[in-house]
Amino acid sequence: MFVDTGRVGCGRRTAAANLAVREVRDQWLSEGGMLATTDYVIDKTLTTIRFRLGLNAAEAWWLRIDGSIRLRIESVDEARRERARAFFFRYRDKNFSFTDCCSFVLMRELRIRRVLTLDHHFRQMGFEVLP
Repeated sequence: MFVDTGRVGCGRRTAAANLAVREVRDQWLSEGGMLATTDYVIDKTLTTIRFRLGLNAAEAWWLRIDGSIRLRIESVDEARRERARAFFFRYRDKNFSFTDCCSFVLMRELRIRRVLTLDHHFRQMGFEVLP
């Protein structure tokens, strides 16, 4: 399952939405599932935590994910960036972030259909959005 930006309980979402995200994540992991994300998502999430919750919270989050055997962090290399750029400019009627487009490219490449997110853009691209 892919993990999108900001699903770490620090955003503007309700407590109930954040709880639902954590429950789905914990159930997935308890069943032996793996999580995947991009370095762009990590960057955006780490920065969000720092500015909303502080540097100590960002460091604590980093220490939880750094080296995790249950989280696969994929780099957005030049080829992926170029494919994401094409997505970004192709869908002019959508307001996808560039990070979203990088995520779409990676998910299609790795044939990942499920995404843990509260972002409706993934549903617009045909992915199964959880929760």
